[in-house]
Amino acid sequence: MTHKYPSSHVLYRKLKREYPRIVRGDGCYLHDDQGRRYLDGSGGAYVVNVGHGVSEIAEALACQAARVAYVTGTTFTNDAVEELAAEIARLSPGDLQLVYPLASGSEAVEAALKLARQYWAESGRPKKHKLLALAPSYHGNTLLALSASSREQYKTYYGEWLVPVARAPAPYSYRCACRGVAPLCPACSGTAIEEAIVREGPETVAALIAEPVGGSSSGASVPAKEYWPRVREICSRHEVLLVADEILTGAGRTGTWSALEPYGVVPDIMVLGKGIAGGYAPLSAVVAPRRLVDVLARGSGVFLHAQTFSHHATLCAAGVATIKYLRHHGLIERSAAMGRVLHRQLEELRAFECVGDVRGRGLLAGIEFVEDRSTRRPFPPAVRFAESFAANALDLGLVVWPNSGQLADGTGDLAMLAPPFVIDEQQIAEMVGLFGRAVEKTVTQVAAAR
Repeated sequence: MTHKYPSSHVLYRKLKREYPRIVRGDGCYLHDDQGRRYLDGSGGAYVVNVGHGVSEIAEALACQAARVAYVTGTTFTNDAVEELAAEIARLSPGDLQLVYPLASGSEAVEAALKLARQYWAESGRPKKHKLLALAPSYHGNTLLALSASSREQYKTYYGEWLVPVARAPAPYSYRCACRGVAPLCPACSGTAIEEAIVREGPETVAALIAEPVGGSSSGASVPAKEYWPRVREICSRHEVLLVADEILTGAGRTGTWSALEPYGVVPDIMVLGKGIAGGYAPLSAVVAPRRLVDVLARGSGVFLHAQTFSHHATLCAAGVATIKYLRHHGLIERSAAMGRVLHRQLEELRAFECVGDVRGRGLLAGIEFVEDRSTRRPFPPAVRFAESFAANALDLGLVVWPNSGQLADGTGDLAMLAPPFVIDEQQIAEMVGLFGRAVEKTVTQVAAAR
């Protein structure tokens, strides 16, 4: 099947489907050129937090572009980047005060891990070069970020180009023997991270990178309250930098600016993206403390990571406008409040036998599908349950984010919800209703195909 516009010169990511052409967005809804309306239940790719069609952000972009759109960050500064850095520093925990803006999450992960490596090298400890990451996990598609990710199907063609990364099991309680209940297993308690550091040799491990609340790879799995304080203590004791990947979970998605905030934990480096510009411009950021950057300043005097569109004036202006909009309209607090409504209503989905678990925090939710709920057995990959479900949801007018193959054997099916923070109770009910109808349709199709 070719896509809908055979004269198009666009190289799409998925090459065997049609793409509706979106012409307008407002609040939680998208409208295509055929007059169809879609409820954006995933904020695109977890990006649209302030909602579609916010004129204040569009005007901020236009004003900055008219004044000065771009100057290279290696030679000049500009008002927008200075203001963005100040806004993010004000919201960041602990001593995270220095902000390096970039244009995508993968770029920011690359930069954060390079910063960790350069810090140890310039501290006189070049043997600390190894990275530790969780399994399952996802941190991006550039080569170092992909190396850190534990998504083997994404690595199929690129194995020879990737670097080895040490692994510890993620706190994925639905798939753990302990089910997240004390006594916690090594994965859910954080003990597995210490075991991995000791196994690799603490003198060789530079950094641990992890999402504070699971992204699509573990379906919004929320660790036990003891987990992150324990991991912070382990990293500090073994002198391993803790890099919090908050690209998906940050900027209020889980009901607080940082998903680590409820744990009272401060990472050594934080990575932001997606929601910090609300989808109005591609923007990400590395947030670091002076105690790390000062080592570079006293040594080489340069952070050895440069990209053409870092510190971009127009992109940063979008970030400033988005953060101000979030604050002025109380949208992070609204994310927490509407999140409670969302998770209460999502409990209705447990009536479906194929729904194994419903979880998350704030306006981030994961629904895991299984073939057998009593044993948690996943559907066979050939069923393509998550992909079929997402297609059915779209046909019904609901956008979701599907995920499959997150388990070690390549099985696993999830659907993620991450609507704009402006969603109201009636729209949440609409979203959950459409979700249920899509589940029913998918179950019927799967049964008919067998």
